[in-house]
Amino acid sequence: MAQRSQGGKDEVVLSVRNLKTYFFTRWGVTKAVDGVSFDLKKGETIGLVGESGCGKSVTVLTVMRLVPIPPGRIMGGEVILDGQDVLKLSEREMSAVRGRKIAMILQDPMTALNPVFSIQNQVEEPLRIHQHLRGKTLFEKAVEALRLVRIPAPEVRMKDYPHQLSGGMRQRVVGAISISCNPLVLVADEPTTSLDVTIQAQYLRLLRELQEQVGLSIIFITHDFGIVAKMCDRVNVMYAGKIIESADVRSIFNTPTHPYTQALIGSLPKLEEDVKRLYSIEGQPPALYDLPPGCSFSPRCPHVIDICKAEYPPEFIIGDSHISGCWLLKDSPVRDESELGPAGRTFLQKAK
Repeated sequence: MAQRSQGGKDEVVLSVRNLKTYFFTRWGVTKAVDGVSFDLKKGETIGLVGESGCGKSVTVLTVMRLVPIPPGRIMGGEVILDGQDVLKLSEREMSAVRGRKIAMILQDPMTALNPVFSIQNQVEEPLRIHQHLRGKTLFEKAVEALRLVRIPAPEVRMKDYPHQLSGGMRQRVVGAISISCNPLVLVADEPTTSLDVTIQAQYLRLLRELQEQVGLSIIFITHDFGIVAKMCDRVNVMYAGKIIESADVRSIFNTPTHPYTQALIGSLPKLEEDVKRLYSIEGQPPALYDLPPGCSFSPRCPHVIDICKAEYPPEFIIGDSHISGCWLLKDSPVRDESELGPAGRTFLQKAK
């Protein structure tokens, strides 16, 4: 399990506070992101995990101001990137931030790349816009970006079109475009979904190497807890538009406290156990325009109690930087600042 040292770098490059994004549809108001808060430090990788439809992708699309309007609308919150609230920027100002300070790797490289433009056109575009490069310098920087993501013979590949490359190569090109302007934050939205196991391992190794070389901070969206163990320092578990548990990666795997987190980890195959059928969570995630009263997970939870159906749980502090929103934790042994270390006390103040 990867637990990498941050070398004492506690600088927060991205701070998200009480972020809310709703979609107004004919069926009602869909609360896709409903009060999400987290910090991302320099050189850190945080994971956003959960089932499809829990709000992971909409969270990062909101951070990048890419939510389609209408039907979407950012209802409130703050997104402080490099000391600046990007939610208060005009669209023109935000266009200067995307690609330069924060970039994104989309999960499907075939649709992320334009099939009618060459690789050269698409890798050079952010360099031309944000760094104002031209001519030979522009070409050399684009080649350098392709070389950084291990594209063989990059000078030759510059003339190719997306359909001439394999899925793994296309995903590397998307990565080259994302890191070409040395952003502070890289959002990786399930970047290994379309890759086979061997290429997936190579791509994850490449991302780690790039992070170490250029000091990237990464938000990694995935369903795969194997990738979480390998890539992430912290994990935010999302359900029904909210973060229901947040902790460092070791705590999530060793001492998960929310029944939903426990169920997700319990559904993973284990080499040391001989099982005929993997555990599965009963039922389906709720429609976000018609959430049940109380805890959103209560209709599927095997440990549900009466209060779960009536009132949404607050965030309980389990330990240093470990929070969980479940009524079963109301008698948790760690409940106030006096029982926490320095990191926990700082985290508690932010949670308040």
